[in-house]
Parts: sequence; C-alpha cells; structure tokens
Amino acid sequence: MTRKFIIRISAFLIGFLISIWLTGGILCEPANQRVGDLPSGLSGTSVQFPSASGAMIHGWFMPGIKGAGAIILMHGVRADRRSMLNRAKFLSHSGYSVLLFDFQAHGESLGKHITFGYLESMDAQAAFNFIRENAPDEKIGVIGISMGGAAILLASPPLNADAMVSEMVYPTISQAIANRLTMRFGRWAEILTPLLSWQLKPRLGIDAEDLCPINRVGKMTTPKLFIFGAEDQHTTPEESLQIFHAAAHPKEFWMVKGAKHVDLYGKEYEQKVSAFFEKYLRQKLGES
Repeated sequence: MTRKFIIRISAFLIGFLISIWLTGGILCEPANQRVGDLPSGLSGTSVQFPSASGAMIHGWFMPGIKGAGAIILMHGVRADRRSMLNRAKFLSHSGYSVLLFDFQAHGESLGKHITFGYLESMDAQAAFNFIRENAPDEKIGVIGISMGGAAILLASPPLNADAMVSEMVYPTISQAIANRLTMRFGRWAEILTPLLSWQLKPRLGIDAEDLCPINRVGKMTTPKLFIFGAEDQHTTPEESLQIFHAAAHPKEFWMVKGAKHVDLYGKEYEQKVSAFFEKYLRQKLGES
C-alpha cells in the first residue's frame, strides 16, 4: 500500500465525514418563513403564546360552537400551519374550535434548530394550555402529522387530550433516518444512520433515545386513531403498526390504500376523522 494511496483514502474519508456533518446541519436548520394572514373563508384571529421551548409560538385560533369540542392541529417537519388548512377548514365548518400553529423553528415561530419532536413537544403542551385557557369547557382533540404526532407522544407529562389522531409517526428517530437514507441512496445507505443520529447530542443536546415515540405511546390513555399510507416509505406500514400495537387502549387504525407520506387528506379522511371526534369530543345536552 503506497503512501499516495493512503493519502487519497484519508482525504476521501475526511471529505465524506465532513459531508455527513454538513448534511446533519442542514437537516436541523430552521424552516422559518412568513405565513401571512388567515385565508379568506375562515373566521379566526392570529394568536401568540409562549412555550417552554423558548419560542413565542405563532398561530391561528378559530372559535367554534359551544360544546362541539376544540381541536389542535400540528404540522410535520419543515412545514408550517398552512399545511393544515384543509383539515382546519373542514373541522371549523363542522363546528369545532380549531388551533393551528407553527412549531418552534418553523413558519413564524423562531428557534435555533429543528429538533424532530423534542422541543416541539413543549410547543404541543403550550398549545394545549392555550386551548385550556381559551376554550375551558371544551373537550380537546389533537391531530399530529409525522413530527407533529411525535411531538404529541413525546410530551412530558403526556397531553391530557380527550382524543388523538396520529398520522404517519415514526417509532424511533433512527428508523426515520434509515428510511430516508434508503429512499435517496438505496438499501446500503442504512449503514450511515449512526453517523447522522450521533450528531443529535453535539448539535441539539439530546440523545436518539429521547426521540422514540414508540416508548411513550403506551403511557397515553387518550383514545387514539392511527392513520397511515399503505405506500409510505418515510414511515412504513410495518412501523406504523408497531406504534399501534404498542399503544394503550382505546385505539383504532386506518390504512389508506395507495397513499404515501403526508397525502392522506380527502373526503374519506374527513368521514373517518369526523366520526372519531364525534364519538369522543361532542358533548351531550346538559353535559359540561
């Protein structure tokens, strides 16, 4: 083995490790952008509330019919509250009070890093507290997509919601990373997972074990509806079923045929989710 060959191999490895480090930095970068006003056709106000994550959370609150229930919508990674507008519209028109907001480091809520559910779980708790204060007599439902669902499950103590819809939530951050590497580079790329998950500690001050919703879902006694796409490769159906089987009762699941990641919304979605929330959130006459 020549000296020249050793130098080349060393240079390649150093360059490779630097690229992996830079990739980790890109994944954690904030996804802030101006969201603007609530679109026409929806009645509500812009709101702000503090979170233990250190962020001032920005959102929209739409009051509903008294006794109908209140629902909090939580978006996925690198998205913002606008990605939840279709859900907000149908729920608001059904009479529910609705809160949709930007997680820290997303949309108009500032933050230093995206933390894939860790700090975002504190935002979920802050949103829950906001609804408790502004709709004190309502039963509360939550809908979380991907990271939003992880934030709900990672909240400590568990959110005391009356009903939860969880869409495409990863069981562990390591599985989420491995799936995305496989999608982009092929099955061999799974071996790179530790090189990315290792960066959580020096970059964010958290361990991979802190981002394991599957370890928390059994502690949440809230009625749960798990929804996932049959063709999802970001969070595979097998992984979604792992979360479902680990969850405490009562629980339901719905696998959407032909659906991939974050494309579950439609008329059938409205019917399923409406029936679920009708069961657990609507208050009977005279009930408070």
